[in-house]
Amino acid sequence: MSPTLALIGGVDPWIFAFSFVTVAATIWMGFRSARTSKTASDFFVAGRSVSVGWNASAISGEYLSAASFMGVAGMVMSSGYDALWYPVCYACGYLFLLLFIAGPLRRFGAYTIPDFAEGRFDSPLFRKIAVCFVLFIGFFYTMPQMKGAGVTLAYIFPGMPYWAGVVLVGAVITFNVALGGMKGITLVQAFQYWMKMFAISVPVFVLMAVFGFYNSHVGANAAAGEKAAPATEVQRKALVEKAPKDNAWIAPFGPLTTKAVNAAAAALPAEQRPAYLAEHQRPYSLLYTYSLIMALVCGTAGLPHILVRFYTNPDGAAAKRTTMWVMILIGVFYVFPPVFGTIGRNLMPELYSGVGAKGTDKVVLELPTLLGANSGVLGSILSGITCAGAFAAFMSTFSGLLVSMTGALAHDVYGRMLRPQANPAERMFAFKVAAVLVGTVAISLGCFVEPLEINFMVGQAFAIAAASYFPLLFMSVWWRGMTMKGAATGMLTGGLCALVAAALTNFSTLALDKGPMGKVFSAFAPLNGFWAQHPLLRILCEQPAIWTVPLAIGLMIVVSKSTASDVPSDVRMKMLVLHAPEKLGLKQEYIQEHQAGAGH
Repeated sequence: MSPTLALIGGVDPWIFAFSFVTVAATIWMGFRSARTSKTASDFFVAGRSVSVGWNASAISGEYLSAASFMGVAGMVMSSGYDALWYPVCYACGYLFLLLFIAGPLRRFGAYTIPDFAEGRFDSPLFRKIAVCFVLFIGFFYTMPQMKGAGVTLAYIFPGMPYWAGVVLVGAVITFNVALGGMKGITLVQAFQYWMKMFAISVPVFVLMAVFGFYNSHVGANAAAGEKAAPATEVQRKALVEKAPKDNAWIAPFGPLTTKAVNAAAAALPAEQRPAYLAEHQRPYSLLYTYSLIMALVCGTAGLPHILVRFYTNPDGAAAKRTTMWVMILIGVFYVFPPVFGTIGRNLMPELYSGVGAKGTDKVVLELPTLLGANSGVLGSILSGITCAGAFAAFMSTFSGLLVSMTGALAHDVYGRMLRPQANPAERMFAFKVAAVLVGTVAISLGCFVEPLEINFMVGQAFAIAAASYFPLLFMSVWWRGMTMKGAATGMLTGGLCALVAAALTNFSTLALDKGPMGKVFSAFAPLNGFWAQHPLLRILCEQPAIWTVPLAIGLMIVVSKSTASDVPSDVRMKMLVLHAPEKLGLKQEYIQEHQAGAGH
């Protein structure tokens, strides 16, 4: 930290000030927007009146989570350029959305994906199945956001327990969502995208101006040990003393995917390990990476909290234009986090010895503090800006997840299953109650995941979405022969297999923690021995998309073919509604809030 700036109780005033202003602005905008949220349509789909520019910024703000702002840099630092598959596939997933799903989904005119599931197949039962996966995917995705909150608060307030940061941030966001619903958070998320863009880009340019440009750091990372030719003495010392000495750091299929293979090799006699690693690392790495690519690309097209935002556009054409702009906005953002990881590998090797909230996931927060010794208060200011960006990252994504899950409970469970006759005012009250309930559960789950990497958890959430909602939406939109039994069988089997596989690997990883989580999950410790003996099974469970997505789609085809008599009788009209241009006048609103007594 800057020697010219006194710390108050161990807290840097600049870092605290920027973070506080971000939180205060978020709450203020939530209050301001809440005044205009008057109807159920405002709470669930922002009155379907969000413009392309606002919605593209809001979706980008919602999508660029703690995994993007902090996790990508942390994984590039720890695992090398292999981790770049994450941002590349995050962005590519929107191409799938643009080409295949965004327009048809909006033209159908529902509030939620369970709405679409029931309307497409005329099956209230299918709505119940679809609601479950909104919650499964949502809670899996909230955990890395809560990890980001705990890491950031523990950094700002030295000595604060990880769980306290999770509870504090979770409570603020839950309050904001309960206050204004979808319309209330749209302005907030749009603002938070530009806040994150500023917070991730400005420190990068300053750091490169002081410590050397990007190419010099890549050159230092590509070299090993004493052979390094780094730009500065600090970089040379870091590489020699603490940074991992491997040339695989810049490999496209490198160390990201070798945990299971390394564990298996460790169980062998020392003389057998090199041959085993040479034989198994690359094939297993390729398998894991291909599975990760499938999870991230297909999973983006199956995330409920992203898909529901397309219902806020006025029409399908606006939804497609919004998707195109989202690809541009997030593509520009993803240029910067890998630069943090590359520079951090040279300048902050001490983060390699940390775990949980003290590991490489906080390189974006810590790296600007190195400027303190060279530039006075500048380091504290830039660190404050990155902390503000981190707040914006996990707050915007958690807000969207909370709206998605709350909407499923308030609209689908309460408004369509338990009390179909409920009026809009009662459904709005149910929304507020559900927001508090979902927020409480998400905060509780977030307290358990400190030892896990942020991006690792997000990849698993995407795998569950890829194996459940993506096959449902893609096949339902483009294949008229799909039946409810086929859709339900494929979605349930693929989604649940991905969920169980991901949960098992997480539980076994948490069992290795030396802190309290190791005791909580100690019953799963024997699994680690099993994974060491069967690294291929560990990889297939840790990232299950490569087998669960084909399984889901295959079951949908086979079961639909065998139950062809159950294809909805009006499927031709539904396919016209999904695909015909709006100018033909076939677009419908599945939920018509203006109809008195509709009960939707």
